[in-house]
Amino acid sequence: MKRFGLIGYPLGHSFSKKYFTEKFEKEGIEDCEYELYPLEAIDELPDLIKSEKGLVGLNVTIPYKEQVIKFLDEVDPKAESIGAVNTIKVQGKKLKGYNTDYIGFKESLVKFVGPNPMPEKALILGTGGVSKAVKAALEDLGIDYQFISRNPSEGELSYGALNTHDSILNTAKLIINTTPLGTAPNTEALPDLPYHQLTEQHYLYDLVYNPLTTAFMQKGIEARCWVKNGLEMLHGQAEAAWEIWNG
Repeated sequence: MKRFGLIGYPLGHSFSKKYFTEKFEKEGIEDCEYELYPLEAIDELPDLIKSEKGLVGLNVTIPYKEQVIKFLDEVDPKAESIGAVNTIKVQGKKLKGYNTDYIGFKESLVKFVGPNPMPEKALILGTGGVSKAVKAALEDLGIDYQFISRNPSEGELSYGALNTHDSILNTAKLIINTTPLGTAPNTEALPDLPYHQLTEQHYLYDLVYNPLTTAFMQKGIEARCWVKNGLEMLHGQAEAAWEIWNG
């Protein structure tokens, strides 16, 4: 029996087990199962690898996408440049890390914008592990970006700056929410933006996928923006992980 799974903490919000279990059933994939492994600390990973027989692949979610790197024997060059890992291939006792968030986001963003020209500048809301994959995808697509954070470091802006400088939203037509704000059950939460400045030329991409229409997206709909949730990205990163595990 080949075993795959997800590490993170907590894992109540995860779609991965349902997605892969349904994939195995629909595609007639036998002798495979997908489990959830809630680790209260990333230091528990080595014991999991030793104890879980047949483990060949792991997904990594909040809060361990950056912390997990020190436990890996090898890191794919793209994941290393991003500085975050969300997929691990287990080969015997060797662990190799990859970043399929990058693949899923980049491919879905290209579909989202479609035949229209790519926006010249984007705002990345949040600075967690997945935001690094978003940053790498934007760089590869030639899109300038600005990080927005509640506690900005050097080179980042605060949400307050958006509310006091009209020019920021005027020039950044792509806004990507990489924070968990708005995720069920806290569906009314949303990033603190000057939503009255949104126009029909803005693209709002929310990496949240539950609910399918978030409060952030609803603000965009009311302003007649283009909006998208994170479900297609999740499917894309999951399929890319499957290819890595079985490649």
